[in-house]
Amino acid sequence: MTEQPLLRLEGAVENVVYRNEDNGYTVLEISDGDDYITAVGNMPQVSAGDKVELTGSYTEHRSYGRQFSVRVCEVCRPTETADILRYLSSGAIKGIGVATAQRIVKEFGEAALDVLENHPERVAALKGISRAKAIDFSAQLKANTGVRTLMLYLGEYGISNASAVKIFNALGAGCVEQIRENPYMLCGAGFGVSFESADFIAKKENLMPDSEVRLRAGLVYVLRHNESNGHTCLPKQKLSEITAQFLSVDRQPVENCMDDMLFDRSLILDTIDGKEFVFTGQMHLTETYIASRIKLMLGFTAEQISKIDEAISACEQKDGIEYAELQKQAITAALTEGMLVLTGGPGTGKTTTLNAIIKILQSRGKTVLLAAPTGRAAQRMSELTGNEAKTIHRLLEVSWDKQDNPVFNKNERDMLKCDALVIDEVSMVDAQIFESVMRALPLGCRLILVGDSDQLPSVGAGNVLGDLISSGVIPVVTLNEIFRQAQQSLIVTNAHKIVKGEMPVLNSKDSDFFFLYRNHKTVVTDVIVDLCANRLPAAYGYSPFENIQVLSPSKKGELGTAELNHKLQARLNPRSENKPEVTIGSKTFRTGDKVMQIKNNYDIRWFRENGETGEGIFNGDIGIIDRIDRKAKIIRVKFYDKTASMSFEAAGELDFAYAITVHKSQGNEFDAVVIPMFPGPSQLYYRNLLYTAVTRAKKTLVLVGNPATVEQMVNNNRRTKRYTALREFLQRDDNIYST
Repeated sequence: MTEQPLLRLEGAVENVVYRNEDNGYTVLEISDGDDYITAVGNMPQVSAGDKVELTGSYTEHRSYGRQFSVRVCEVCRPTETADILRYLSSGAIKGIGVATAQRIVKEFGEAALDVLENHPERVAALKGISRAKAIDFSAQLKANTGVRTLMLYLGEYGISNASAVKIFNALGAGCVEQIRENPYMLCGAGFGVSFESADFIAKKENLMPDSEVRLRAGLVYVLRHNESNGHTCLPKQKLSEITAQFLSVDRQPVENCMDDMLFDRSLILDTIDGKEFVFTGQMHLTETYIASRIKLMLGFTAEQISKIDEAISACEQKDGIEYAELQKQAITAALTEGMLVLTGGPGTGKTTTLNAIIKILQSRGKTVLLAAPTGRAAQRMSELTGNEAKTIHRLLEVSWDKQDNPVFNKNERDMLKCDALVIDEVSMVDAQIFESVMRALPLGCRLILVGDSDQLPSVGAGNVLGDLISSGVIPVVTLNEIFRQAQQSLIVTNAHKIVKGEMPVLNSKDSDFFFLYRNHKTVVTDVIVDLCANRLPAAYGYSPFENIQVLSPSKKGELGTAELNHKLQARLNPRSENKPEVTIGSKTFRTGDKVMQIKNNYDIRWFRENGETGEGIFNGDIGIIDRIDRKAKIIRVKFYDKTASMSFEAAGELDFAYAITVHKSQGNEFDAVVIPMFPGPSQLYYRNLLYTAVTRAKKTLVLVGNPATVEQMVNNNRRTKRYTALREFLQRDDNIYST
């Protein structure tokens, strides 16, 4: 679909139909002579009587008809007496009605708006208007003018009106002057402004490359960028070196600036294993809070459960099973300790053990809550335990602030009401989410953490599960016996071989684990496409959209997800006259495509078939496009547990999901998994990544490629190095957190 040419409209605002003050989204009617036109989009504060110049294009809304979609809105303040009267009478300034507007315009004429904004004392001289009211009128007018000015200023640098409204709401009047002095205040504050954009503004404003504001912003940017790579901190020397390279300045001024920031505690310095590390204040608080809260909870153990052995025997008799010794140890620890980490690979009985713990606690009248990081993981937890499990966000009753940051309503002031909380897939839980859980957990509540320590760590910053286990502070039970039933699955037994550094069995012909030897990339691609389109559906009845998932270690290259998605879409969902499609960026989506949300978006509304509604589509959510409305510029996606409609702009955060990276597959299981095995860079082809990929398959796994690549990954036992401090803080004797 080709982009429509941009048009310019001029006219007077007749009526403001709707306005969202948080993001500036506005629906208004303008007059361009003989006709009224409905215009929609993010705009500055406008009121009836304003003259506007709009840049955008016409669209057709399925319910509201023809509209003008606004890209840029420039507002001209009314200058003629009649227009000023209309503007003030419209309610644009709270407290000024028709009668007051008439009095002001009669007194000051065409200078009325200038007097209102800059000389409130003259307005206060009018009968019936107090000094306080006049000052309030002035402040409102300045705010209206300020957001318009900011939009025009930032628009020159490609920063959207929606971002401008957020910035104005946060910084207030005078924000343009603040930004000119320090453009870097726009970075990392939830405004959606990149460091590069701020750098561009700084150059235009003639700020020096080694100015203090740039060096400070660069240090914070590098730390936050590395948080997105999993690190909660960086070695001091490494931070100064990376920042100097990033900013293209000498290292010494960076080090001097860092020392100043450490002195005024804009950054935090701490010692880990005898080495100095630097944190942002928020991340240091996150890890120290978790450590202190855990220590506090361990000192206030949960109410003891009596006659545990008898309870275990009763579960065995009821379910007709016999628990292994380690399973009994785990059940006993969960019922006697305030916290427990239960870990182990596939087929080792984690679910059976967990079910016993839940049943015994519930039989003693205890309230047990269950949660997992993702919707799919929560659904699987519900199916395996027979109890409702929620996502952590839903459990903590998430809402969103004006900068679209998550705010949890369950916290220290309104804690969870439970005697025990069980969290599954803890390897996926990052430090900040875990901090939020700990803030909502009442003293005396059991916390049972279940996960596989050999899985890849969380996408977000931190190494929560690994640090908890290695600290030695919390009871840990590792299940390592593969049960007889699980031994019949080559997926399970090969997964355990891989994690031990042994080559998996690749030559079995009658199993759930298959290896297809192919030695050319193009042939590997062709086989993968044929497996998804024909062979697996024919052999097992699998749907290529719902049951089969292609996983790749990499995004790039001939066997990366980008190229595989291109080939799979062409085969599984080819172009058709009956399938609407739209090109967004470099991707052409069409009805029926399998897609994934690749960034958290807290504004998108969703609904479920049971009538439940909410907001928020999260990174990693997979669904099928079931409608594309090109006139309304809407894409509707049916995710596995909810349906959401999003604008074409928001759909820029979608990617194809016929093939996804192994990292994106965390927390998910699929009936069938297909993985290309071809040589690649060592930083992507390592043991834990292969192990994670293999354990995503529930029923069928097919590797396609060269066995030497499997051997390369099995022998490459590099662990993704993460700089974190939770283990250190847990092992300290002092009380490290106090606020």
